[in-house]
Amino acid sequence: MSAIAPSLSIAVFGAYGHTGRFVVARLRERGWRPRLCGRDPARLAQAAAAWPDSETCAARADDPASLDAALAGCAAVLNCAGPFSDTAAPLIEAALRAHIAYLDTAAEQQPVLAAFERFDAAARAAGIAVVPAMAFYGGLGDLLATAAMGDWDRADAVEIAVALDAWHPTAGTRITGERNTAKRLVLENGALIEAPSPPPTRDWTFGAAFGTQPVAAVPMSEIALLSRHLRTRDAVAYLDQGSLRDVRDPATPAPVAADASGRSAQVFAIEARVRRGGEIRALGASGRDIYAATAPLLVEAMERVLDGRCRGAGVRAAGDAFDAADFLAALAPEPLRLYLGEE
Repeated sequence: MSAIAPSLSIAVFGAYGHTGRFVVARLRERGWRPRLCGRDPARLAQAAAAWPDSETCAARADDPASLDAALAGCAAVLNCAGPFSDTAAPLIEAALRAHIAYLDTAAEQQPVLAAFERFDAAARAAGIAVVPAMAFYGGLGDLLATAAMGDWDRADAVEIAVALDAWHPTAGTRITGERNTAKRLVLENGALIEAPSPPPTRDWTFGAAFGTQPVAAVPMSEIALLSRHLRTRDAVAYLDQGSLRDVRDPATPAPVAADASGRSAQVFAIEARVRRGGEIRALGASGRDIYAATAPLLVEAMERVLDGRCRGAGVRAAGDAFDAADFLAALAPEPLRLYLGEE
């Protein structure tokens, strides 16, 4: 339990969503007082029934006054409500008005890049930390790449790969995928450019749980993050092709809880490889349920912001905001098992 938690409220926007519920549960485990926020009062009431002593506040991203009311008296806001192209900017603006920290779980690249471009100067001036994409897709890959890079001041290439035994997408994932029509970006020769279409494919040898898998280039918000602070010429991210087929198939069902915590039985591995010349450094993490794993990542980041373990104000990528190796170690062996990646 956090030593500073008991007297502080944390606004969770999208608290009744699939990921939001894991975040609320994690906050409560850590001793925080979550304030359940979202646009649908009926769904808020249903969520609050699971936690009868929780505050609730209906708010809409397109209604600044309602956001101000939702954030009043809170120490931070955790935005779990996609599509983040709709919610990120209004929530960041509200956090700046409230003078509180903002963190989100965006996998989309464009709202993350827009946060850096639109809000970094204002957040620095206000002394506020804004940490976008602090989730399985985004922050975790950035942390792994940063920790793998270690004492190198530059790299020739960063590659991140994800393998899932299956991907059962939530309704929020599907809505975001339908709405997110922006071209995916990779880093090439030090510049963000559109990823090739069709996406390049290759084989990737993961750890023992997955072995060698065919993967396709599916860069998400981790590329936006690491482009802001790691000195690397090239960067790309991959997803195993079976999971890509799952998420593209409209018949793939939503995740089903396999235990009392609500976690599904899904298992994952995510690896980062950093290359400089002929030398490769690699670091991986494995665990269970990508949506559930986002909650401890997000809450750990929030706690580090609030207790002073964040490296300053402004819009910050995970690997830039925190000591990457220490952050990852704090989550091992649960919910993450760390291992040296294989070439």
